[in-house]
Amino acid sequence: MIEVLKARLEQPTARGLAHALSHAIADGALQPGQRLQPIRSVAAGLQLSPTTVSAAWALLSRAGTIRTDGRRGTIICEPSEAAPSRYRKALERHSSFDLDLSTGVPDPDLLPDLTGALHDLQPVLTPGTYLDPPVLPALERELRAGWPGSAETLTVVDGAMDALDLIVRCLVGFSDRVAVENPSFPPLLDLLDAAGAEVIGVNLDNDGPLPESLRAAVAAGARMFFCQPRAQNPTGVSMGAARAAELAAVLEPTDVLVVENDSAGSVATAPLASLADRLPNRVLHVRSFSKSHGPDLRLAALGGPAALVEPIVERRFLGQGWTSRLLQQVLLHLLTHTDTRRQVAHARAEYARRRHAMVTALAEYGVQVGGSDGINIWLPVADEAAAMVRLASRGIGATAGAPFSVGPVGRPHLRITVASIASEHARIAGELAAAAGASGWSAAR
Repeated sequence: MIEVLKARLEQPTARGLAHALSHAIADGALQPGQRLQPIRSVAAGLQLSPTTVSAAWALLSRAGTIRTDGRRGTIICEPSEAAPSRYRKALERHSSFDLDLSTGVPDPDLLPDLTGALHDLQPVLTPGTYLDPPVLPALERELRAGWPGSAETLTVVDGAMDALDLIVRCLVGFSDRVAVENPSFPPLLDLLDAAGAEVIGVNLDNDGPLPESLRAAVAAGARMFFCQPRAQNPTGVSMGAARAAELAAVLEPTDVLVVENDSAGSVATAPLASLADRLPNRVLHVRSFSKSHGPDLRLAALGGPAALVEPIVERRFLGQGWTSRLLQQVLLHLLTHTDTRRQVAHARAEYARRRHAMVTALAEYGVQVGGSDGINIWLPVADEAAAMVRLASRGIGATAGAPFSVGPVGRPHLRITVASIASEHARIAGELAAAAGASGWSAAR
């Protein structure tokens, strides 16, 4: 094993060693299930310090490449063993709740009625072929009418996470440095961990990612930047045009690629401020239709420069090939029919009302919540674990904030999904404020 690693070791660093072992697995020199030699033996054989080898093993363990297996020592994992640890922690369930505010999903009662769309499928139920275009031409025209920038290539995929997974697999290499918003969406962080990327957090304020924080990430070597331009999950922050211009100014002199995940889509109240309007050759834009038109449709669109999108389309043909054209037909109906547009507009206004009502009620208890859009709020708490226990004892579920954080955790938070809170905002705010440990709670009671 030592000679295998030595032949591939380009830099005598933890990342260099992790990169060497990863390449040895990829080209078959090392096999899944194979046991690695003890750290001190590897260090002596490669003339590295045990600390360097230990740090490399930690990187590979985080990426799901190796794992410690008791007396068997450290072994190389099978490819299927990588686990979405952050996502699992964010969605941990220990019991059912009378009021579950942990889901991150839209209110089913506010999703559009699919009856008309399914009825319209009847004339187009003739099975397609493998040679049909992967995107319905009429749907592509509809999507392009509201697409930011001038996307050279546009395709439809199986939801936003499918798009992000394809992007990471095609464009992110082991040890690449990637900038993400802090806090960020746990499944994206899991994808980047699984790819072996080094994640650099970019802090937010109420206008979006901070230009100075992004500049620092670029200076630290970030080659990609993942962001949510509006209704950011978990904070509800939407980026304005002025902030988008500032971020574009930071990125313009660089070759950093940008991935925008517009996960809220049509239920966001803020207008889209996209970096694709300013950096069209370097922005991949993802538009999800899950929260607006239905999670079970599993549909999102991905568009951007041909040099970035077309390799993703080609890679997809090695797997699922294309997204069901029948589902695309359903989406086309939903996007173009007046009744459905009216239903989506109602949902957008109702989510805004519910979020505003909850934020206002919390403020009366002395709890200040940032952001202004979407279906979630980022609730500051004195102690995350204590707040979760308090809420659970009151029959309320919430999502722990730690899995959303990048790097050292600052002030503790909980993510609270307010999509389903149609009424009783004052009562629920009181419970949340009590869990948060707000100083104004006892007096207000």
